[in-house]
Amino acid sequence: MVISVSGDASADVVRLLADPARAAIVDLLAAGPACTCHLVDDLGLTQPNVSNHLRALRHAGVVKAEPYGRYTYYHLNADALEAAAAHLTDLAARARAAADRRREC
Repeated sequence: MVISVSGDASADVVRLLADPARAAIVDLLAAGPACTCHLVDDLGLTQPNVSNHLRALRHAGVVKAEPYGRYTYYHLNADALEAAAAHLTDLAARARAAADRRREC
């Protein structure tokens, strides 16, 4: 579960992707949908570990699950990633604009 500090879903996605395993899952899913067994094989993680990460990614809206026969395939939600990218772009613009402003002590 993602704990929101800011109340901003895009910021939550950024924090969620700070975990190396979750970032690796997102990177693999960028190549196309995969089921848990593919991710376990590709990452060398245990099935419960991958499933827990997928649950957190689904909860944040980064990954969507799609049943396919006996399996569930996971794919990325591009809109959530674009919103997170826009959040980072906004932070960078604010940082540039405020680079010369120092607060008085």
